[in-house]
Amino acid sequence: MQRKAIMVDVDGVLITHPDARGWSANLERDLAISVPALQQIFFERHWDDVVHGRAALRERLAPALAEISPSVTCDVFIDYWFSHDAHIDHRLLADLQAWRAKGIEVHLATVQEHERAAYLWDRLDLRCKFDGMHYAAALGCAKPDSAFYQSVQAAVDLSPASIFFIDNKAINVDAARACGWTAALWTGQRSLQELIDEHHWACS
Repeated sequence: MQRKAIMVDVDGVLITHPDARGWSANLERDLAISVPALQQIFFERHWDDVVHGRAALRERLAPALAEISPSVTCDVFIDYWFSHDAHIDHRLLADLQAWRAKGIEVHLATVQEHERAAYLWDRLDLRCKFDGMHYAAALGCAKPDSAFYQSVQAAVDLSPASIFFIDNKAINVDAARACGWTAALWTGQRSLQELIDEHHWACS
């Protein structure tokens, strides 16, 4: 059988949150950290460098927390963040495992920094469910930059036609298609099988 791979986004696809506000829904109640302040002081100022691998998470997070909530350490915050952002869609995961059992590779293609990527891979044990994880900080580029898709494709050594990609953002799906991948928008309303059938992408 010709090698093929299903590429899966993480946040909003493999991992979703029961609360529409996401992992930080109760952050102020639980850790007394203002979400708007965190967004402004950490994410807006530093996230681009962190997620592209130009700066370490703790290097930028520690001074931000010192300004926002000095009593909260990096360890406490990161543990809260990662553990509250770990709701796996087990139906999708089972569907992916069924494809994997047929000989189709399954990979993660995601915008992550190093620490959360390691948490997903090791602590959530996704290493046992996927053939590889390709993420922004390791590649030095992020979706929807074409360099991201080209880097992932080079890493798996597959032709564009051999890749099926799902993502919850239309801009990322469009960028994947522009690189020759077969790609579908994931809303959680349709099964993986339905999307694959719709795009006439299957093992052959």
